[in-house]
Amino acid sequence: MSKKIGILADSHGFIHPDVVQLINQCDIAIHAGDIIDEKTLQALKPKQKLIAIQGNNDTHITQLNKVELLEFSSGKIAIEHGHQHGHHQPSHKSLRATYPDAKTIIYGHTHKQVIDKTTIPWVINPGASGTVRNNGSSKCLILTINDIQAWEITPYHFTNK
Repeated sequence: MSKKIGILADSHGFIHPDVVQLINQCDIAIHAGDIIDEKTLQALKPKQKLIAIQGNNDTHITQLNKVELLEFSSGKIAIEHGHQHGHHQPSHKSLRATYPDAKTIIYGHTHKQVIDKTTIPWVINPGASGTVRNNGSSKCLILTINDIQAWEITPYHFTNK
């Protein structure tokens, strides 16, 4: 059976309704930090579980970890906000060195959607799911792990109204 994982970040207190709708169709939701208002997480209701980590603007949300690891039979996902690996643009080299046994590393912070599959671990950023510094559209990613353990990433963009 395939697994759908909805990935978002940088909501800054607001998640685009189309992102919420898409994420809620997934088995697992991952929020890679900068939530700001934890009430925004209440809109996320994936089928199995929600994983959220603390971003650099979330130190007040003390129950969240700074790093989460999610393991599947076909690989591990490492999740962090990314700001510890370079302020303006987190270094993919540094992220890969920190999590060498991961299949995918998810980070946020830059508000820019990135899918770097040049080498394993893949390094991905869903982009801003809210309206702050999103260049006109809210973004997220869906990671599908199918029955043959193949991983596929699909990007989504929703225009601001």
